[in-house]
Amino acid sequence: MTRHIRHAGLFCALLLVALLLNAARVQVVQAPQYDRHPANRRPDIARYEEPRGDILVGGRPVTGSKDTREHLRYERTYTDGPLYAPVTGFSSQLYGTTLLEEAEDGILSGTDPMLAPFPLWNDFTRARNSGGDVVTTLDPAAQRAAYKGLAGLKGAVAALEPSTGRILALVSRPSYDPQPLSGNGSAAARAWERLTSDKDRPMLNRAVRQTYPPGSAFKVVTAAAALDAGVVRDLDAPTDSPDPYTLPGTRTRLTNASRGCRDASLREAFTLSCNTVFAKLGVKVGGTDMTATAHAFGFNNPALRIPFPVARSTFDTSLDQAQLGLSSIGQYNTRATPLQMAMVAAAVANGGQVREPYLVERTTRPSGSTLATTGSRAVRQAMHPSTAVRLRALMREVVDSGTGHRAAIRGAKVGGKTGTAQHGLANSGMPYAWFISWAQGDRDLEPRVAVAVVVEDAESERRDISGGGDAAPIARAVMEAVLAHTR
Repeated sequence: MTRHIRHAGLFCALLLVALLLNAARVQVVQAPQYDRHPANRRPDIARYEEPRGDILVGGRPVTGSKDTREHLRYERTYTDGPLYAPVTGFSSQLYGTTLLEEAEDGILSGTDPMLAPFPLWNDFTRARNSGGDVVTTLDPAAQRAAYKGLAGLKGAVAALEPSTGRILALVSRPSYDPQPLSGNGSAAARAWERLTSDKDRPMLNRAVRQTYPPGSAFKVVTAAAALDAGVVRDLDAPTDSPDPYTLPGTRTRLTNASRGCRDASLREAFTLSCNTVFAKLGVKVGGTDMTATAHAFGFNNPALRIPFPVARSTFDTSLDQAQLGLSSIGQYNTRATPLQMAMVAAAVANGGQVREPYLVERTTRPSGSTLATTGSRAVRQAMHPSTAVRLRALMREVVDSGTGHRAAIRGAKVGGKTGTAQHGLANSGMPYAWFISWAQGDRDLEPRVAVAVVVEDAESERRDISGGGDAAPIARAVMEAVLAHTR
């Protein structure tokens, strides 16, 4: 009798082991397959059963979570949604995530392995960690100044700290409120339909996902290439430039909007923004050196992330001399995001060094302890330090006595470059107004902010559209906001 009980007990133990092994197989080995099954709603329910971590600006959350008491329990909320939408993106139960909500989804949703003290145990129990927080580099005052400056306009602003690459402002207008997209009902679907069908494309992040011909703002890059290559050694020496300038191998005659460009020096040409001088300089520098300088500034880089991806700014590498001349004044196939042009201004302000921009300062656990920090990222030399010194002087003259005078700030050193970029078939579209700049307070040892502003289709007469008139005041407001903070 005892022997039969022992055999029965052993058989039951084997059954129990088999059940445990099968449970482990289902919960651990086959879990990903079941998670992906379209009929399984548990991943969605689990994803929204805990509040999502927050995105912080200036130490305060600009996101939150609302308890709906439904199966998908917590719904995303946004504070000042249109102001920060180009940074946060949206987190929607129907349409997924974008921008920071997507790039930092692991931290915010609590699924990042770094948030789990015992990852294997979590895999077995299917437990979910609370979401962590994402602390951004944004300056709230600069962000608001940029957003207010673009009121009623279509365009974008990007602002950087030159010495580190920290992104201080990232604004795109028209913007949108991500809040109505957060849920899963008919209201979210109607909001999606309205936003995606809007001809002004409010969900497009123009600061990092849209490229524009940079026009005369690109002349900073051309000037850097000419000075580094030794094509220009004296800023005040005549450049032997005709007006108009016939592009090599063509009958196309390039003209200027300003008088006084014939045989102008680089200093005069930079202040007057002479197309003829810079097109001729670009041809003289040559395609190899112009391309190398553009690459050093960040053009043609497809891998830039901040942490979400940035559209590639382009400088064509296969050009004849006529095309090279047009590319050297920011036309033809030359295109740039506002963030890229802010990097150009920042390189001049930072002694020729380009710091890769970043938007996330650090991530934290729900307790507030630091999980990871970003810090200053990769650096490369876009131009010789001596070239940067001379370009800073040229950019200051543009603001002190040239077309960028509306960016001047009392008691601060400000450098800038205006740009008006033609576009459309036969240049029939309203020009884009550009202004790139940097500013240094009277007590600062180095420039504290670099800004790029682009205004699309400004509400002006075509002849009156200019970087100095439309974009420079916006840049000034952003720079003032940053300089107002004492260190």
